[in-house]
Parts: sequence; C-alpha cells; structure tokens
Amino acid sequence: MTNTLARIPLAGVIGSPIAHSKSPQLHRHWLKTYGISGHYIPMDIAGDDLERVLRTMPAMGFVGCNVTIPHKEAVMEIADLVTDRAILIGAANTLIFRKDGMIHADNTDGYGFLENLKAGAPMWDPRSGPAAVLGAGGAARAVVASLLDAGVPEIRIANRTRVRAEKLQSDFGQRLHVYDWVQAGNMIDDAALVVNTTSLGMVGKGELRVPLDGLRKGMTVTDLVYAPLKTNLLATAEQVGCVTVDGLGMLLHQAVPAFERWFGKRPTVDSATRAAALR
Repeated sequence: MTNTLARIPLAGVIGSPIAHSKSPQLHRHWLKTYGISGHYIPMDIAGDDLERVLRTMPAMGFVGCNVTIPHKEAVMEIADLVTDRAILIGAANTLIFRKDGMIHADNTDGYGFLENLKAGAPMWDPRSGPAAVLGAGGAARAVVASLLDAGVPEIRIANRTRVRAEKLQSDFGQRLHVYDWVQAGNMIDDAALVVNTTSLGMVGKGELRVPLDGLRKGMTVTDLVYAPLKTNLLATAEQVGCVTVDGLGMLLHQAVPAFERWFGKRPTVDSATRAAALR
C-alpha cells in the first residue's frame, strides 16, 4: 500500500554555540500560527562536520536552514549556488535545499535591517543625509550593502581596527568614508542615521564608549544589539529626542523570506511575533 502522507518539512538553525538562538521560538510561533505541519530545530554543529551534515540534511527531510556564527562564511564554500548579495556581503545566513539536490545560499540580513528600519522609523528617508555606522564586521557589511541600495548618499564608518573599515570602503566604493575609532563621535555630527553593528553594549560585552553628544533631535538611531532591547545608545538617543529602533526587529524581518521559501507561507511580523521571540 502506497503511503500518500506528505513528508513533514524540517528546517533549523546551525551554529556553535546555538542554545542562545531565538530563531526556534520565532519559527515555531509562525508554524503554529499558520497551522503548518513542520518543525524547526537548533543544531550545534562543529566546523569539521559542517559539510557532511549539510549534504545529509535534505535526505532527512530538511528543506533548508539558517546559519549563524561561526559558519556564515564557511557555508559559502559548500553551497552549489550563492546569490549576488551573499557574495557581496561575504556571508550567508539562509540555505535552501532544492529539489534537484543543490544547496542555495542567500543572505537576508540586509533585508531584515532595512525592513526593521522602515517599520520602526517610517519617516526616515534614505536620501535625507549621511549614515554613521559603528563597526565593520559581517553585520556591518549587510547594513552597508542595504543602505547603498536604498540610496543613502554617504556612509561614514568607524571600527576599532581601521583596516577592516578600509576593506569595506575598498569593497563598496567611494560613498563610504572611513573615520578612526577615536573620531567615531565626530562622524555622528549632522548624520541622519546612526547604526551600531558592533556587539558593544550587549549583555556580557563591553560598553559602547563613543561620545554621543553629536546626537540631535530627529535623528534616527538603531542598534543591532537586542539583549538588552534598550541599550545605552538607544536610551541616550531617546533622551535627546531621536527616533530609536531596537535590534530585535532585524532578527524577525530577516526570517520572513526564509520561512516563506521553506514552508510556502509569507509570515507577518507583528506584536505577537515579537512576544514569541522574547518568550
């Protein structure tokens, strides 16, 4: 007798460590909300096992997975197909296991960043003035790529290691201007948007010790850190009348296109979604 039951789609997130990830509760919330028969699980995978695990997952019923630290660069070498934006950013956070057996790698971090900004600061106009970006790591690359695509005229960037900021300027072009880390406070002056892409200010990390007296009423300020939700940067910005956007929304919005590709339903980011991620 032929089994006519459809195979239950599986997805998950791969990293090491992974227990801290909020992605499982987020995707499980959407699966439950939309009545989809599927599962999303966290997987702590060592680097030496990464390719073997990824090649085995489709046979186990996986339709795709998210990828986080420290594997976001390594999966680029394993994937059969890589999107242009993942190549530009130099990392992938979303894998789709295609029916033809190929692994498709993409990066939705920039999309998530911009969608979060639009939702939290709907009056922000990309063409209104310069963006000041703190940090030059993988998250900064996604942010810079999305801001350039959106039409931001100038991006000022400062990193504790200047050479990393200069690498971004080399890769992304002349709309980027590099500042020394000790001048990071100066680059905030007359910026329309301020973005912290570093881990400074996160629980368990050092504080973001950048002078913030350049913040002005009406500026838009966002922090990719979401633990705590209101960092000292956002608290200070709020006090002077800036429009502030926390980092949790980026995590939520970057998950939208992945969920849609895996499970065939485009989810909505709403207050219930935020509550599920914070649970």
